[in-house]
Amino acid sequence: MDTLQKAHSFAENNYDDNEIVNPSANPHMNELVAAMVSRRQALKGGVSVAAATLLGGLSLSACGGGDDPTPAPPAAKPLALGFSAVAKNKNDVVTVPEGYQASILHALGDPLHWGDATWANDGTETADSYNRRIGCGHDGMYYFGLSEAGKYQADRSDRGLLCVNHEYVVGPYSLHPNGLTAGSTRIASEVEKEIYAHGVSVAEVQRKSGSMDMAMVRGSRFNRRITSATVMDITGPARGSRLMQTRFSATGRQTRGTNNNCANGYTPWGTYLTCEENFLNVISRAVGDDALRSAAEVVALKRYGLTQGRVSPYKWDTAGTDDLFARWTSSVTGADATQDYRNTINTFGWVVEIDPFNPDSVPAKRSALGRFNHEGAWPAPAVVGQPIVIYMGDDARNEYIYKFVSKALWSAADVNGGMAAGAKYLDEGTLYVAKFNADGSGQWLELTHGKNGLDASNTTYPFADQADVVTHARLAGDFLGATKMDRPEWGAVNPLNGEAYMTLTNNSNRVDPTATPTGSQLKPDAANPRYYSDTKTDDSKTPPVSTVSKGNPNGHIIRWREAASNGAATSFAWDIYLFGAQADAATDVNLSGLTANNDFSSPDGLYFDPRGLLWIQTDDGAYTDVTNCMMLAAVPGKVGDGGAATAAGGTATIKGANATDATVRRFLVGPKDCEITGIAVTPDGKTLFVNVQHPGEDGSLASPTSAWPASQTDSASKARPRSATVVVTRKDSGAVGV
Repeated sequence: MDTLQKAHSFAENNYDDNEIVNPSANPHMNELVAAMVSRRQALKGGVSVAAATLLGGLSLSACGGGDDPTPAPPAAKPLALGFSAVAKNKNDVVTVPEGYQASILHALGDPLHWGDATWANDGTETADSYNRRIGCGHDGMYYFGLSEAGKYQADRSDRGLLCVNHEYVVGPYSLHPNGLTAGSTRIASEVEKEIYAHGVSVAEVQRKSGSMDMAMVRGSRFNRRITSATVMDITGPARGSRLMQTRFSATGRQTRGTNNNCANGYTPWGTYLTCEENFLNVISRAVGDDALRSAAEVVALKRYGLTQGRVSPYKWDTAGTDDLFARWTSSVTGADATQDYRNTINTFGWVVEIDPFNPDSVPAKRSALGRFNHEGAWPAPAVVGQPIVIYMGDDARNEYIYKFVSKALWSAADVNGGMAAGAKYLDEGTLYVAKFNADGSGQWLELTHGKNGLDASNTTYPFADQADVVTHARLAGDFLGATKMDRPEWGAVNPLNGEAYMTLTNNSNRVDPTATPTGSQLKPDAANPRYYSDTKTDDSKTPPVSTVSKGNPNGHIIRWREAASNGAATSFAWDIYLFGAQADAATDVNLSGLTANNDFSSPDGLYFDPRGLLWIQTDDGAYTDVTNCMMLAAVPGKVGDGGAATAAGGTATIKGANATDATVRRFLVGPKDCEITGIAVTPDGKTLFVNVQHPGEDGSLASPTSAWPASQTDSASKARPRSATVVVTRKDSGAVGV
């Protein structure tokens, strides 16, 4: 979940999160377009006619239907934005609309319990204390209402549990007294602190007296850290597989730690889903390891980006021989897999379920949902008698969009069922990968062993069983011809009509459609249609910095509607909801007609609140010469409300209705060098949580560029910048955004 062509700064991080590891020859949209209609026909209306036929022929019924146990209440009036747009700016504060206020809930290093000192602003906190402190790199999060009995209460707004992901360590700042100590080997005490600073925080929050603002309840029995050292169960098809065996768990039923936790999800029974994205940041592999592996293993390792001789940017494996450190080398060193950590790589890249209401529960890696760079796991509204449906994206260039459909049918009696309910709904089901056709239709391709050629005779990879399929979901998607996308990031499902949205944040690897691609380059296609070149100069830098962006530097948001309301459909209709662009860009770049009040670039975080309001967050490197990253609020339309369009570069596509100031508006701008990510809204709509990640990431201890969050209330502060959770409320205690 990183900015264009830039990995999050981990000191001398040489790992490119945009690295392309998909060499498959799947057909792209441009080939499909050519097979259906010529570009000339498309411009004459061929695509629009096909789209109108398809999009108009599907039911617009909501996923909820009459059996939805929590249907949206009838609206007294149409949903409408009720705030003045925030102007673009490069200030070192969180800027909110007039009539709103922002406060800091918690930040890196804040203690969850009594007995640990407050954060000291000098990196002197002990490693062990981060088992009880707020972690680093705030990202995805979710708010769960908390009843007086200590159970999940979906409609409670004044008291709850807030689960927050901690994606990664911001290298130059905060954690260590003098920043990261340079060298080919790491210092054990620094690595230990970083291990404990990753993962998830669970914290009880309560409204302040007479206010919609929130405070963390320090010392709550629910407060908890899950880190890169926490013991976890492996469940689903991969449980007990040879692929999961390690020195820690010879049976392949457990592992330790969750890492690079980016976006998230939740379940209707009241548990939290945290998702492992850029796990290659922490895993190395020895030179010459290929010779000690089977041919199939080498294929799989390369497809997931772990080539032999790779040194992870974190270098955790260099800090000592203790298992806390040695397990980060996925190399053959023992007689078999039970004697080493050759399979460490296979134990990451999963959706992890956590029960926030039971601090003693063991988190579970739910393998049925597949293994890849999980950005998040977003459920469709649960409907009694129908399966649980979860949408997921693989955040890397040229990767895929997935869907999981549970075998078990939803029963409202399972609310507060904890990890047992998770096992019921998430350990058995069907995994699919998406194929987007040029006419606005799409198919879900089933990833089940023994079907569609996914078996031991497969020439792409010999899939021995379903454990092999889910562990190597990318290879299964390659074989079935899934559509390569422009970095699938966050998703969200509209609670009012069941349509799913996903951000495609950017892709510098798209090339001019008239050029011949080389290597992993892609021509534009209907679902990823833009190619253009743009040069920008950031005059705020000393000296000014000029950058050239090519491909799709501003990203877009795709959406789809299932062909059946139960979520188990294998076909869908799609269009592109919004194209990111600068307001003054050419019309074939600014395809959504964005204005100064709503233009944005590199959409990343995405969230539908219970009212149907859509929140869009950015993690941008293409527009930051003009503004810091931001969050917008939107009243979305529906699939098919636009029509045919031709993007910069000449590729035909299908777009949604143009944005207007009434339907999309900038709500918030973050501090310097940050990413705006993670959002949650209380059920009554009056308290909004939003995360600010890596403020000041372009600076250093010697030359800081930000002092946020201290700068939020003290513009002269010299404090180290920290990731933090912000609470936004209206001064009149009204509902946020409307």
